[in-house]
Amino acid sequence: MLSLYVPILVLAGLAAVFAIFSLGLGAFTGPKRWNRAKLEAYECGIEPTQQPGSSRFPVKYYLTAMLFILFDIEIVFLYPWAVAYDNLGAFGLVEMVLFIVTVLVAYAYVWRRGGLEWD
Repeated sequence: MLSLYVPILVLAGLAAVFAIFSLGLGAFTGPKRWNRAKLEAYECGIEPTQQPGSSRFPVKYYLTAMLFILFDIEIVFLYPWAVAYDNLGAFGLVEMVLFIVTVLVAYAYVWRRGGLEWD
């Protein structure tokens, strides 16, 4: 039974070794000439300007992006269900209805809390 997992473990081990080797090699062989221009934030070649009123970027943008990713990933789960719908029967239908209700409850909560308002 465990022999079925050996190829997966070998692949995970090879991936970990490659990642550690690549990071280590880059740290030892990469250039280390730091200057003021390299330490500044890169913003598409445009000089960064101070935001009026504060120096912090509004968190609202990050929250909107996270909500988009969250709901997008949840909706992606509908595709495998649609492909295998004939094989799942009534059980698959009930499970997907529960999943969609859960997504709609989360959506209503975010909407009610003002998470979708773009000021």
